[in-house]
Parts: sequence; structure tokens; C-alpha cells
Amino acid sequence: MTDRRTELASNLASVEERIVSACAAAGRKREEVTLIVVTKTYPASDVRILRELGVRHMAENRDQDAAPKAAACADLDLVWHFVGQLQTNKVRSVASYADIVQSIDRIKLVTALSTAAVRAGREVGCLIQVALDAEEGARGDRGGVAPDGIGELAAAVDGAPGLRLDGLMTVAPLAGPFAGRQQAAFERLMEFSSSLRAAHPAANMVSAGMSADLEEAVAAGATHVRVGTAVLGVRPRLG
Repeated sequence: MTDRRTELASNLASVEERIVSACAAAGRKREEVTLIVVTKTYPASDVRILRELGVRHMAENRDQDAAPKAAACADLDLVWHFVGQLQTNKVRSVASYADIVQSIDRIKLVTALSTAAVRAGREVGCLIQVALDAEEGARGDRGGVAPDGIGELAAAVDGAPGLRLDGLMTVAPLAGPFAGRQQAAFERLMEFSSSLRAAHPAANMVSAGMSADLEEAVAAGATHVRVGTAVLGVRPRLG
């Protein structure tokens, strides 16, 4: 455990240094960027160490892993983010522990999550996942709604009981005009965020950037970066 704590502390310090440098280069204050550590495939014991090291925001992408981990760490002061593609048959479970769902990309999901949140007596924050590689009216290969669908989804979330519209999320696309152009992709997301905030001023969260491209996300203006490998190490193969 001591060795793991030392390893995580060292990795976390390196990531923190990268965020500080990126903020300085972008003329931003460090406190403008929140680090979310993606703990998928890693045990609850790592979550506990990370909390001791000062990390409060954790993310998972599979309910079958997230639910027991959140339960095992229920005594900790944590903010849980669900960042994976979410099926409607999982919303009841996810609504019981997730503080923010970052992968809202269809009306059916909004309706189901709203029902589950009300049933659980909770308010769940929602980010609309934007697929920058999707054609109009379509969804992306990695989830997310095409940019032309942001307004409709935002209105649906804003009017849904038990839900709170917090902002936008994206994953740097692997195809299309933004493939290999992470900063351009994140800057485009910021443009959509500006439009969203004109109608929904409180929806000011922008989640973008991961281990490989957090600097580009910070430069573009992201408020939250989702980092897994750079903190926890290379993930073991599943299956």
C-alpha cells in the first residue's frame, strides 16, 4: 500500500505540474481547472489513496464497476462523474451514486435519468456529450450528439425534474475534420459552450482533455480535465 501511495503521489504531482504549466501558458488561474481522475479498472483502495492525496473528483465509465466502488467509498467526500456511454437500463443504478453524468446524448436518456433521479431523491448534474465527428442529426462512434442537437437536449435537461444542466463534454474525435487536431476540437467545443451559456448561464462546465491532451484542453478553456493513465498507470487489459 505504501508503494502504491508513493506511486500515485508521484504521478499526481507530475499531472499537477502539467496543469499548472498549461494554465500559466494560457494565462489562466490554476483554480479554473478541476482535475477528475478516471479510476476505471482500478480498485476502491486507489480511490481512498487519491482522496487522501487531495483528489475529490472521480470518474467511472461502467456501472458494473462504478456502483460497488462508489458504495465502498461512500464514507468519503467525493464527487462521482459517470463518463461512459449510458444505457437506459442502467440509469436507476447510476442515479443512485453519480453526481454528474457527462454522457447525455439523447432525449430518451434524459427522460429515463430524470425518472431515476426523482425516485432516488437526488439532483444529478448533466453534461451534453458533443460528437464533433457526427453528421447532423446523428450520434458519434464514441457516443455524443451532433452539434445541431445540443439545443434540443439542453432544453430537455433544463426542464427535467431531478436533473441540472451543467454544460458540455467531448472526447477528441478519431475521425472527421478534427481528427488529430485536439486543440481545434476543444476550441470548437468552447464556441458551443458560449452559445449554450447565452441561453443557460449556469451551464458553464466544459469537460475536455485526457492524459495525452490535457494541455490542449486547458489552452482552449476547459474547466475540467479527465485523467486516468497519467495518474493511475497503464490499465490492465480487460477480458
